[in-house]
Amino acid sequence: MFCPYCRNPDSRVIDSRTADDGAAIRRRRSCPGCGRRFTTQETVILMVSKRSGVTEPFTREKITNGVRRACQGRPVTEDQLAILAQRVEEAIRARGCAEVPSHDVGLAILGPLRELDEVAYLRFASVYRSFESLSDFEAEIATLRAARAGTWPDGNGPRDEAGPRDEAEPQPGAVTAAAGLAVPGPGPGTQDGPRAPDQARAGLRASAR
Repeated sequence: MFCPYCRNPDSRVIDSRTADDGAAIRRRRSCPGCGRRFTTQETVILMVSKRSGVTEPFTREKITNGVRRACQGRPVTEDQLAILAQRVEEAIRARGCAEVPSHDVGLAILGPLRELDEVAYLRFASVYRSFESLSDFEAEIATLRAARAGTWPDGNGPRDEAGPRDEAEPQPGAVTAAAGLAVPGPGPGTQDGPRAPDQARAGLRASAR
């Protein structure tokens, strides 16, 4: 390790600390030649293999630059882009591979970008997945809508268009005054067949008393 001040090829480590949640080690060094101190950082190089067969080091800057073009004109900040690039890197490094295909990097971008901005996601996906017609966009939009409406907000079950049912909501078989319908059931004033709207209201007032 050359000293950045005097180019001395030797240095002494005086302190070591982890950085980036343990993904890197930062070392404080002292040069025996000039006596100055400087800091170095050691990281495991993650390589990305392209379709052409060329490999290059993974960098967050390339992720940020690629997503930034898709986010033009959208309310997305630079801090959000930096967090997205960090999430992508963490997801890739969690696989424990020293080299990953570029296709897997693109797949790792789609999830966080969809959560960040759906319009930017469609732009990025249209290029990454090579959309060729309007039907490709329609299919992707339908997938987004299904993913949004397919579960409860807490992910416990299916959601219908009416939203979650309140416990006090009338169950099937109860009187629907607005529609002027009544289902026969026990109790005074029950009639066989549909009940007129005015009769339904009067029956509800009577039962309330």
